[in-house]
Amino acid sequence: MDSSDRKVIRVGHSPDADDAFMFYALAQGRISTGPYEFRHQLADIETLNRWALEGRLELTALSVHAYAYVADRYWLCSCGASVGEGYGPILVAKSPLSPDALRRAAIAVPGTMTTAYLTLCLYLGREFRPVIVPFDKIIQAVQEETYDAEPVEAGLLIHEGQLTYGQHRLHLLEDLGRWWQAETGLPLPLGINGLRKDLGPETAVQVCRVFRESIRYGLKHREEALGYALEFARGLARPQADQFVGMYVNHWTLDLGAKGRQAIEELLRRGCQAGIIPRPVHLEWVDLE
Repeated sequence: MDSSDRKVIRVGHSPDADDAFMFYALAQGRISTGPYEFRHQLADIETLNRWALEGRLELTALSVHAYAYVADRYWLCSCGASVGEGYGPILVAKSPLSPDALRRAAIAVPGTMTTAYLTLCLYLGREFRPVIVPFDKIIQAVQEETYDAEPVEAGLLIHEGQLTYGQHRLHLLEDLGRWWQAETGLPLPLGINGLRKDLGPETAVQVCRVFRESIRYGLKHREEALGYALEFARGLARPQADQFVGMYVNHWTLDLGAKGRQAIEELLRRGCQAGIIPRPVHLEWVDLE
């Protein structure tokens, strides 16, 4: 098929090892994309969340929290999720702090539409003071106890910071994925992918199937896909990058299944109940089976 006849699908994902691993086969032409041309746009997850408010991209990574605000524009894809099973975003500081102290603290967070932020609000309540810091600057902000002239007493780490914080002599205060599982018995759903509704149901299913094939290809050709993902690993050694990818690209990523969907429903329900999310969220899925 001539490229001029192909339908362009703009796809957004984070420049991180796990997302790069998922999208490797698509980005590098390892699988057939049929009548679609995928054009990749890389941005941090909070930026992608904000773009989704405008409906900028046809297929986009989203925080589960952000879906509460874009459910009118996007369907949820049943593949491509990042789920923490007993692990997730972590709270760190230069010295130990109790939950009571954290409730009075200024905490660096990677954005208020992230699932990490929603989970932190459920864990602490909303008394703490969030300081918005790019996710890859949070460790430095905690070390220096400031960001952009704002005081910082603790930090909420996502992505590879979950593995590297110890190298920076920071204290682990809480793993929010572990806390969530103890509270609910469920894994913590962090990231999901949205398909814009104006694609129509048939196109949405086809695009979601191509995306799932990209994930499947990466899992079947792990070393090949990992080599590509290392380009986005921000200094992680290959064993650490492999560990990180394994945390967030796994059986949940191929298909969330009933338990994964339940976890999303419960997280958003609790967020609404706590007044963090303004109204109940109705989940609409692109189902592949």
